[in-house]
Amino acid sequence: MDISRIRALRGPNLWSRHTAVEAIVACEPHECALTDLPGFEARLRALFPGLGALRQAPEQSSLAHVLETATLALQAQAGCPVSFSRTTQTVEAGTYQVVVEYSEEPVGRKALAAAEALIQAALSEGSFDVDATLAELRELDEDVRLGPSTGSIVQAAVARGIPFRRLTSGSLVQLGWGSKARRIWAAEVDSTSAVSESIAQDKDLTKTLLRAAGVPVPLGRPVDSVDEAWEVAQEIGLPVVLKPQDGNQGKGVTVNIVSREHLEVAYKAAEDIGQVMVEKYLPGSDFRLLVVGNKLVAAARRDPPQVIGDGIHTVRQLVEQVNADPRRGDGHATSLTKIRFDDIAVARLALQDLQPDSVPEKGRRVILRNNANLSTGGTATDVTDDVHPEVAARAVAAAQMIGLDICGVDVVCENVIRPLEEQSGGIVEVNAAPGLRMHLSPSFGKGRAVGEAVINHLYAPGEDGRIPVIAVTGTNGKTTTTRLVTHLLAASGLRVGMTNTDGVHVNGRQIDSGDCSGPKSARNVLMNPDVDAAVFETARGGILREGLGYDRCQVAVVTNIGAGDHLGLNYITTVEDLAVLKRVIVQNVAPNGYAVLNATDAHCVPMAKVCPGDVIYFAPDRHHPVLATHRAQGKRCIYVENGHIVACEGNWRENLPLAEVPLTRGGLITFQIENAMAAVGAAWGVGLSWDAIRAGLASFVSDSDNAPGRFNLMDYHGATLIADYGHNPDAMRALVSAVNALPGQRRSVVISGAGDRRDEDIREQTQILGAAFDDVILYQDACQRGREDGEVLGLLRQGLEGAPRTTHTEEVRGEFAAIDRALSRLRPGDLCLVLVDQVEEALAHLAQRMGEPPLGA
Repeated sequence: MDISRIRALRGPNLWSRHTAVEAIVACEPHECALTDLPGFEARLRALFPGLGALRQAPEQSSLAHVLETATLALQAQAGCPVSFSRTTQTVEAGTYQVVVEYSEEPVGRKALAAAEALIQAALSEGSFDVDATLAELRELDEDVRLGPSTGSIVQAAVARGIPFRRLTSGSLVQLGWGSKARRIWAAEVDSTSAVSESIAQDKDLTKTLLRAAGVPVPLGRPVDSVDEAWEVAQEIGLPVVLKPQDGNQGKGVTVNIVSREHLEVAYKAAEDIGQVMVEKYLPGSDFRLLVVGNKLVAAARRDPPQVIGDGIHTVRQLVEQVNADPRRGDGHATSLTKIRFDDIAVARLALQDLQPDSVPEKGRRVILRNNANLSTGGTATDVTDDVHPEVAARAVAAAQMIGLDICGVDVVCENVIRPLEEQSGGIVEVNAAPGLRMHLSPSFGKGRAVGEAVINHLYAPGEDGRIPVIAVTGTNGKTTTTRLVTHLLAASGLRVGMTNTDGVHVNGRQIDSGDCSGPKSARNVLMNPDVDAAVFETARGGILREGLGYDRCQVAVVTNIGAGDHLGLNYITTVEDLAVLKRVIVQNVAPNGYAVLNATDAHCVPMAKVCPGDVIYFAPDRHHPVLATHRAQGKRCIYVENGHIVACEGNWRENLPLAEVPLTRGGLITFQIENAMAAVGAAWGVGLSWDAIRAGLASFVSDSDNAPGRFNLMDYHGATLIADYGHNPDAMRALVSAVNALPGQRRSVVISGAGDRRDEDIREQTQILGAAFDDVILYQDACQRGREDGEVLGLLRQGLEGAPRTTHTEEVRGEFAAIDRALSRLRPGDLCLVLVDQVEEALAHLAQRMGEPPLGA
């Protein structure tokens, strides 16, 4: 068994909506059925008893199927929420595509590698430590997955339909897209200022501001030495609290200090964190009040880490027993944290006349720390329903005085059912980015929906953080349609981000170049705060490589499938395969969105069945059966009638004169009419006004600026020159139809062929052109893509054999030389179609020639 390629599908993909790891697995003939491997399955199950059932019978199960099952089972038994997997045989004998869902990419990749090791162990009768493997997977999952605070907010966002994306391997997350995006870092939001966060870290300044706001706080101040700390402690009265002035998560905090010896230990612990503060110890319990916006949303009583004596075990042993609770971990990923046994714990034991090896009597409560942070091993009890309105008001006032959108307010008092002033209680700290796990999963009491509260603070009811996303795919017309849709959106006043095979554009400015029709470019656009709507040309390569760059779109446009393109690559061998791949964008339309489909294309029409939203069909002929049926049902249709593009829904109609659509040359260019109809459908699907659509159509010109390489018409000293990037048989047919509608005496074409097409596709292009052009000039493009030198030119020549119209054929080395040769033969009234390869460079070369005397003069 050989694994030749592993990909992470990070968005909706050919196989499912799940994120997944995909592997190409080649099996030897005897590895294609488990019945040909005697004893293998028994050894496999002995090594991994939790494997589960194979999806197929042993005689139909290859080692690739075993790899699939094992990868999924290892993740599931490690606690990952995964359920989807699939193995598909390719056209190559013994080669399979194995796809397994993951919840965290590193865990999915590691599980795949572990599954391969398991299979090799079973084949060689070796060993496999399944317990150690599962432990490694669990540990990795805990390390890379979102922590409880960030995770709760993200889960609440998903429940609201708000998209999210992790921006780092840590807790920095973007919610929403473009101009509606918000960012969080754990429980900190982007609207919280750095000034407010800095104030919260300075505990002395915080107390000063809270006191000014009439919020009760304990006496105390910063100190610079142990001696000064003891002086302040005597001045304000024992017991006292020592804490770092700019600490967090309870680090370095010691409370209820009643002796010089205890103070010295506490001072050292606080000094390791930063400047030390001494405060008056407030009697009572430690409460954490969570404020989001201007509301108290949760409250918990925090109890210090403690053990209960049993008269048998030492304190150290009792702590070990408590730490064995699976809910306790070393970090913040679990609901509880292990109790620390350090110098502070030993000092706290001494105050109770105990040592680590003491055996406390049965029922005795032994405190290991006085501060009750969960990060030191404490527990939490939910008291949200008990909080007095006055206590809640003081907490909100404290958060607003500091300027924190999300604030953890630490209160010490006897209870929260009475105002703080009545019980000499006070606020001892406010915390930016407070931990939420004590409210999500308290040790006692019910959890609170604090993640939902944060999302409700960030987004008003009904908002989902989404901007309109339009995905465009197909065999031909994708780039022109993408550019026209972008133009229509911009004409309505929106700032548009666009990706296509020419680059990335944001609000009319190009920010990247090259082929940017994949998911990475789409994600970059959705991160941009200057984008109100996005239009993505979605090529097959990006879907295969990584899936979509978004979870769903408002509109999916499929211009056509036709005879297909790039067939034979990446196991997409038939037009039917290609249609299944292209329909991925249709499968991921929002429920309130639209698929805009070509009603005349037999491979587009069936896509309507998998669309979660509604369908807009377009076709030149209003009587086309698919369109007519759709129209009779009162659904949205677009067609051509009496020189107009007509949009109709039920009895409603909107007419757009083709004479006012420059892209179509007054209705002469059939394929541009289809592109215009597709773009109108997309604009209609996102709710643009018809005035904006009409104005946008009238102002879009298919020149080298608006749509480079997409049927750019130029005048070359009285001859008509057309530059286009057509590169497949369907494109040739469309171009021939278009140029036949234009005047031209002698007609010539300049063409090359891409080496990654099938032989028959390369030949067919010149077969089509040979029936429409007098002169054919062949050239070899810059990249032969695995072909031998001259191989593509030979195939193009074969296509011209027996051409009914072509009388002159030349071969020229180099694209620009071929263009110059064609220009030298042009006379006024001629027509020349240049099928460019290097679009920008070729157009620049043509522009230069436009300003020079005719080459043939």
